Amino acid sequence: MITRRSLIRRGGAALALPALAGRSARAETFPSRPVTLVVPFTPGGTTDILARIASSKLEAALGQTVIVENKPGAGGALGAAAVANAAPDGHTLLLGHIGTLGVNPGLYPRLPYDPLKNFTFLSMLARVHNVLAVPLDLPVQSVAELVAYAKQRPGQLNYASGGNGSAAHIAIEALADATGLVLQHVPYRGTAPAVQDLLGGRVQLMLTGAPVLLPLIRDGKLRGLAVSGLQRIADAPQMPTIAEAIPLPGFEASQWYGIVAPAGLPAAIAGRLTREIQSAFNAADVAGRLASQGADVWTIGPEPFRAHVETEITRWKGLIERRGIRL
Repeated sequence: MITRRSLIRRGGAALALPALAGRSARAETFPSRPVTLVVPFTPGGTTDILARIASSKLEAALGQTVIVENKPGAGGALGAAAVANAAPDGHTLLLGHIGTLGVNPGLYPRLPYDPLKNFTFLSMLARVHNVLAVPLDLPVQSVAELVAYAKQRPGQLNYASGGNGSAAHIAIEALADATGLVLQHVPYRGTAPAVQDLLGGRVQLMLTGAPVLLPLIRDGKLRGLAVSGLQRIADAPQMPTIAEAIPLPGFEASQWYGIVAPAGLPAAIAGRLTREIQSAFNAADVAGRLASQGADVWTIGPEPFRAHVETEITRWKGLIERRGIRL
């Protein structure tokens, strides 16, 4: 016997079928046009370097052009918000990192996106060691000497970063928090101009991604004092970790990077993108290239990636509150 309730159920199922068919069709035809990978910072930094690697590998895997679009502003918040509000069809992705996903929630009282609610987590890419570097004319040869020198001159040493809320900003604040240093922050509009002023001696120190600083240290243009990870960099074993140099047991302030998409991305497209991203970054040539720049491949999947972001949000909120960091 056909009842009114059974007709409603059949009607609901019939209405659901076109939607399911539409999702399936989108997954089967993806990508149907060029894919945009948004970098929420200016060119020249570690995020941009990783994006160029990812785009070239994904182009080959997806059979479509992958355009790297630099969209800087507000510590990466503008670019991240643009991706959060994009159509969830896989054609717009964000190369997120410690700042945009882990630090900004504690730094911006009215952040225009929620890292945990507005994104589909695809895959982590890499963990990048920060390097602590100083100009050649600064009279320090080690982290211990730098700490002593800075403590004799509270508030007189300037440190550079790629902007308020950037990974370099927060990394130095973590070091200052652990050592009691009083330093002056000089934020720049991107990593490249910050490094230029470090080279010129207009700022006295910087703690930022190894891919940017290692080539300059190797060329003798900057003095590298230490790395901020828990292990030394294989390609620069002469530099100790900050944890062992002072010593400061357990100190770690590395950067991490991963790719996310807008929330609501169909599972089939998300699964394919995760597989292609991880395959690209697990390739031997990529691992070798990253190792030479002080980075490690770290291709954890969607759920561990999300859990890591949750942990980092809590960690950096605590530091921001303790240091009274305001923009």
